[in-house]
Amino acid sequence: MPVPLAPYPTPSGSYTPPANGAQSQLVCSGCRNLLMYPAGATSVCCAVCNAITAVPPPEMAQLVCGGCHTLLMYIRGATSVQCSCCHTVNLALEANQVAHVNCGNCRMLLMYQYGARSVKCAVCNFVTSVGGSASGAAEQKFNNT
Repeated sequence: MPVPLAPYPTPSGSYTPPANGAQSQLVCSGCRNLLMYPAGATSVCCAVCNAITAVPPPEMAQLVCGGCHTLLMYIRGATSVQCSCCHTVNLALEANQVAHVNCGNCRMLLMYQYGARSVKCAVCNFVTSVGGSASGAAEQKFNNT
């Protein structure tokens, strides 16, 4: 059963919970009860045993912006990332959602969303068919294993 609690005050003394009411969960470091806390909290105080449990930082991932080729870092699990340099909105796919194929013209290794029927090469603009076609035999699916 979740135990109600309040976020432990941050050193700045001001904390504003998110407007959408997003919450996460973690296990109390003292009594092992399940604690719910608002997104953005850095630590929580258990209402049962008063133990303070630090909230782990989110896992980060990286991608290269499709507009300006800047390396972007984002919280793993995000579906899109907007570049702070050129403002391009990039689709953030997990490793098990992307596949690779060599361009049918210039042989450049291309990455595309797994399940797509074709991919356009950014170097030579050639459209390579993937999936059920003959050129799809070159397709490689990469998984996080």
